[in-house]
Formats: sequence, structure tokens, C-alpha cells
Amino acid sequence: MEGYLFILPWILGFVIFTAGPMLASLYLSFTDYRAVTPPTWVGGANFERMVGDRYFWISLQNTFYYTFLGVPLFMIAALAVALALNTRVHGVAVYRTVYYLPSIMPTVASAILWVWIFNPDYGFANVAMRALRLPTLGWLADPALAKICFIIMGMWATGPTMLIFLAGLQGIPETLYEVADIDGAGWWSKFWFITIPMLTPTIFFNLVISIIGTFQVFTTAYVATGGGPINATLFYVLYLYRQGFQSFFMGYASALAWVLFVIVLIFTLIQFRFARRWVYYENA
Repeated sequence: MEGYLFILPWILGFVIFTAGPMLASLYLSFTDYRAVTPPTWVGGANFERMVGDRYFWISLQNTFYYTFLGVPLFMIAALAVALALNTRVHGVAVYRTVYYLPSIMPTVASAILWVWIFNPDYGFANVAMRALRLPTLGWLADPALAKICFIIMGMWATGPTMLIFLAGLQGIPETLYEVADIDGAGWWSKFWFITIPMLTPTIFFNLVISIIGTFQVFTTAYVATGGGPINATLFYVLYLYRQGFQSFFMGYASALAWVLFVIVLIFTLIQFRFARRWVYYENA
């Protein structure tokens, strides 16, 4: 009884703020609910509507683009920084703090900062381009470059991923590198045959979390572009927000949310399915 009493606050929080809203949204996804009127059961009409919804497919395409191009770049950048910060140099703790600081910066403030940087008229990016005598770009105002800008913005906040990589690197036994040095292995050989295999559980964890996170990108798009220009940054969750909290099609927004849940679940299950082929656990 004492144990149940101790976990009661968590159970109440889970039921009220997680499980309850999930079940409610599942029910609402099969209704026509406009927030100010009682929900009306419509069966699978909301899901059928998605098939012919042009903006649904645009938002899904934008999100897939951001995920499949952004996640590998985020992972590579975070691992590169972690490798650099794993060296024994004077003041390394200060460098680790500096590289992590952007991650604790409020997302809205960070988005506003990047809007100024990528401003096509007076932004720092074009100022630097002019200084290098290169042609200026439209950046966030250019539909062809807007998503690339968001990927650059995402690389700015890879601190948590970098920190997890750093923890994984520090968990690799030094004896493996010492034996490799005795055998005359170079830096690349040690990285490819020791660091990467021993780091695969960390890579797997970061990969799963990063894909889930990129599918949920919202705040930066909402603040920086609002989905423009020409819907180039209309990401899935932003479109869901528009349907639910601007147009008040709460039933349709709930259906969109459950489709996103299924998509993320499928990608996560695929990763776990193939993890046994490339993830190495030392004690396995």
C-alpha cells in the first residue's frame, strides 16, 4: 500500500495529462468537433478528408524532407563536436559549456535570432556574403532555401545529442585504444573499428530520439515563417495547430495527431527491428 501511495501522484498525472487526453483525442478523431459545439460522430470521414487534402500532403512532405536530411546532419555535427570535446585539453569544461549553451536558449528567442540572421535585407548571413563578394540569398524568404535554413537552425541546438555522445565516448574502455596503439593503428582505424562499434547503442538512442523530435518541429516554424514562403515550411505539427487552434477543426486535428503517432511508431519499430543487425552491446 505504501508503494502505491508513493507512485499515486505520477499515476494521477499520467492518467489526467497523458492517457486521458490521448483517449479523448482518439474519440474526437472520429467526430466533427468545432470546439464550441458538441462533437458529432462522423466515423472515418476525417481520415478520408486527408487523402484529398493538398496541405496535408505538403506538410507531410516538408516534414519528411526536414527529417531525412536534417537528422543525419544533426547526428554528424553532434558526434564531431563530442569527439572534439572528449580530448584532454586545458579548459575543456568551458568549451563543453559554451557548445551546450544554445540548447538551453528559449526556442522562441533562438528563432527570432535566426530570423534576424537570415533576413535578406540586413541579416548577418547576407552581410557575410557581401563581405566575401558572393551573391546574396533570400534565405527564409526563398522557398528553395527555407527548409535548408531550418536545418541550419536545428544544428545550432544539437547540445543534448552532443552531450549523450560525449557520455558514450567516455564509457569506451581506454584499454581498447591502448591495444590499438600497440598494434600501430592510426586515428581512422581506431575511430572506425573501436569508437563507432562501441558507440552504436548511443547512436541508436540518439537516432530514435532525433527522428521523433524532427517529426514534431513546430515552434521555430511558427515564429520564424508561419509556414511560408508558399508553404515551404508548413511542417506537419504546424498544420495540425492551424486546423485545431486557428480553424477550430478539433476533430480533424485529432485525426492528424493520430496519423502522426502511427507514422512515428512505424519508424521507431523499424529502427528497433534493424537495430539487432548493427547495434553492438558489450555484454551481449
